[in-house]
Amino acid sequence: MRLHFSLLAVFSLFVSQCHAGCSEVDSLTEAVAGEGFLLGCISCKKREEVPARATVDWHFKPMGEEEFRHIFHYDHPVADILHEDFSDRLEWRGTLNGDIQMGTVYVNNITFNDTGTYRCTFHRTLFLPLSPELVTVEKEVELSVVGVANRELTDVISEIMMYVLITFLQLWLIVVLIYCYKKIWDEHEARQARKAQAGQGESKDNCDGVQLE
Repeated sequence: MRLHFSLLAVFSLFVSQCHAGCSEVDSLTEAVAGEGFLLGCISCKKREEVPARATVDWHFKPMGEEEFRHIFHYDHPVADILHEDFSDRLEWRGTLNGDIQMGTVYVNNITFNDTGTYRCTFHRTLFLPLSPELVTVEKEVELSVVGVANRELTDVISEIMMYVLITFLQLWLIVVLIYCYKKIWDEHEARQARKAQAGQGESKDNCDGVQLE
């Protein structure tokens, strides 16, 4: 969970700084009580070359209730927290210009009361050559709050694969070391054998000289 949160946070920062390469990624849906949480919401323009301006609204419907509450509004560069339950707890983490494509917000100090449905709404005006066009995009996030982070299956598999890879690399390194040691030893033995043969040849030549005398 924390690994995925970190990756999403890094990705969100990258997209906010380089929004030309927009990619829509779903938000995480499980938060841990007492910690912070990144509510992701990305809506890419279909035609990047068209200038645009957008505002973003966040609404929240608590679990068991029927009505949404308007909790946040962003119209660059102004961010307004509109509900007392989220006072001083919401931070804008989206695009830092008027052409908003990432409407992500960060919620500090998550509580169990934050469980419910969050709706992110983009109101985008496309400045087309003939006349402006208004486009509205809505996305929802079903958020559940838990006391302790659950380890997802992908995290467990990734960790197991990491240990398997480390073990394999260690075994491979041992095999390589043994192979190299054996190769060096065989070369050393070959040199010793050549030296011994050369010594025997010199001794034989000396003996032949004595006999000729």
